[in-house]
Amino acid sequence: MNYQETVQYLYAQLPAFQNAGTKALKPTLANITSFCSYLGNPQNNFKAIHVAGTNGKGSSSHMLASIFQEAGYKTGLYTSPHLKDFRERFRINGDLVSQKSVMDFVEEHQEYVSKLKPSFFEVTVAMAFDFFSKEKVDIAIIETGLGGRFDSTNIINPILSLITNIGLDHTDVLGDTLEKIAFEKAGIIKEYVPVVISERQQETSPVFKDVALTRSSELIFAQDLYQVYHEKSHESITKYLVERLGNFENEEYDLDLRGTYQKNNLIGVLAAVHVINMSTVFNISKQSINNGLSNVIGNTSLKGRWQKLSENPLTICDTGHNGHAFKFLKEYIAVLNPTNIHFILGFAADKDLETTLGILPKSCNYYLSIFNSLRSKTKEELVKSATYFNIHNVSYFSDVNRAIQAAAVKAKSGDFIYIGGSTYLVAEIENL
Repeated sequence: MNYQETVQYLYAQLPAFQNAGTKALKPTLANITSFCSYLGNPQNNFKAIHVAGTNGKGSSSHMLASIFQEAGYKTGLYTSPHLKDFRERFRINGDLVSQKSVMDFVEEHQEYVSKLKPSFFEVTVAMAFDFFSKEKVDIAIIETGLGGRFDSTNIINPILSLITNIGLDHTDVLGDTLEKIAFEKAGIIKEYVPVVISERQQETSPVFKDVALTRSSELIFAQDLYQVYHEKSHESITKYLVERLGNFENEEYDLDLRGTYQKNNLIGVLAAVHVINMSTVFNISKQSINNGLSNVIGNTSLKGRWQKLSENPLTICDTGHNGHAFKFLKEYIAVLNPTNIHFILGFAADKDLETTLGILPKSCNYYLSIFNSLRSKTKEELVKSATYFNIHNVSYFSDVNRAIQAAAVKAKSGDFIYIGGSTYLVAEIENL
């Protein structure tokens, strides 16, 4: 099999969340434990930081990877899902692993995979651990897929766990309250391993305290260490003035990830680096932190996170797909105050749209699109949702790129075009 055939084989033979939804999920670590045991437990051969959370885990993972790269450490980064190329899930110092590496792994272990019958995600996790072990990375930043407790990544024993925030997402799997979801995310907290919480929330803090106490883990709330006093957006970066609480030291950081919601991710990452430096396992200078934060996109090739596609009319795409992300979008629009707004949106079938589509202004131009996945809401479901939320100025599309073309024809200077609602919709944007 060539590379494309290999990737197609993985999708065709293994249940993937993108297509099968919750049927691809297994509330057990038995498969990934067996797979990694068969591989010689590669996850034990490198140091790791484990990152979970409803929002911000991807951005935080890329920030950490960029900082470690700037500090001179060989850095592995595992994230999901990918947007364009399957290999985006596995990066080493920002570079994709080779197509041959993927092909060789599948060919070598194809017989075992056919017997074990793991999920698509379980295979990608095992693949990542094997790549990072063979490449002898100094550190690997491992992002969970969904949840934490039964996430396939949760067989590592990291030097630090980082949980960004908790929101109501994937409630059919993780639970229908913030407390229940926090318990699932807290599953990555390991015995005697410190854990940093980026965002303190009234509902979830007691959950983290209980789990950390049970596991004798030091619990650090980033907001107890750092406070953002000022932020100012420039052309390609946002400047943050951050105080280190207790010693009244102020430090200015330039972050090339856009969106004011990044401030909570920023202090979570700063707290994580602080804890790691205190452990003396790694030595990360202030200069490495500054350079890492200002070059996240360049160092890690991050795409789809509040990414500007054009200047005039301003066109932004974002993979955020839950209430937190759309709350920020609404706040951003209020500050931007564009002449007209064009929303190009698509949603997964299992999403409750009350906190996403339901909170957006109704008098805008809507272009609702399906995407190429069995998990996509159908046109009929999108029509029903638009009717329910009293959205009248709406067109429907079978392809997001046609929706983008329609919006570009209609939009004028001073307008704002937003593309989002689903990672899978954003992934289908041409020339991303």
